[in-house]
Amino acid sequence: MASLKRKLLCNAEGDFFVDDACIDCSVCREFAPEVFGDGINTACVRKQPEGKEEKKKALMALISCPVGAIGTLKREEARKALWLLPQELEEGVYRCGYASRHSYGAISYFIKHHEGNWFVDAPRRSGHLLQRLRELGGVKYIFLTHEDDVGDASFYAQAFGARVIIHEKDSRAYPSAHIKIKGYEPVIMGDFTLIPTPGHTPGHMVLLYKNFLFTGDHIWYSRDKDSLWASKEYCWYSWEEQKRSIGRLLNYSFEWVLPGHGYSVKLEVARIKEQLSSLLGDL
Repeated sequence: MASLKRKLLCNAEGDFFVDDACIDCSVCREFAPEVFGDGINTACVRKQPEGKEEKKKALMALISCPVGAIGTLKREEARKALWLLPQELEEGVYRCGYASRHSYGAISYFIKHHEGNWFVDAPRRSGHLLQRLRELGGVKYIFLTHEDDVGDASFYAQAFGARVIIHEKDSRAYPSAHIKIKGYEPVIMGDFTLIPTPGHTPGHMVLLYKNFLFTGDHIWYSRDKDSLWASKEYCWYSWEEQKRSIGRLLNYSFEWVLPGHGYSVKLEVARIKEQLSSLLGDL
């Protein structure tokens, strides 16, 4: 947990604080946007949590910080909060928390499914999370969106005997993956559609499940722009390919955009398509 001696000056006075180990990964602002905001190339506590729900979200952010840069003066509350995760968003879809520094704090997800549960990317190793996942039925598949956000996938794959899925063009990040997707046509596995979206990396993929699109580092919601967005600055392979991949998403219908980096959002399908079209026009 964070050091009070290294507390940033931008923090609002109170129990919660961010210290100078922060890498500005946005995990805390995703879990608790009412509490955490922007510092100078860091996050900061802009407002102390009010009420049980805001405090619960702030504690989940504390636990999920990949570099332990969030602290609270009430350490006992933080220890009890280890069991708050994963956080259910809707219909058996959860944010895992416990972000990994190896993926620069990428958010991973857990999907509870009657034919076997899925991970989308992987969090850092945690015995507490492992126990909670066992209570939820374990993990059958670990879907890796791309080579950057593998996290501690091998730990969870071994613990649950899970089958790891990655695109062959990004498989250097997990050479022992059980399923390596080839080519760029969508792959259907029951209720799940695996959609190759090259651009950010050669083998980037997104996962469509019901009305949820798990987007890795392909697209996300920008609170500044109040719209879906993508970044040329953080495109490691081909910006032209990434734009084409965004265009292909217009063929699908979904309401949730759940990224690894950036912010999540839930919108009506028509609004999603409108924002994707607008995004393509702006890039």
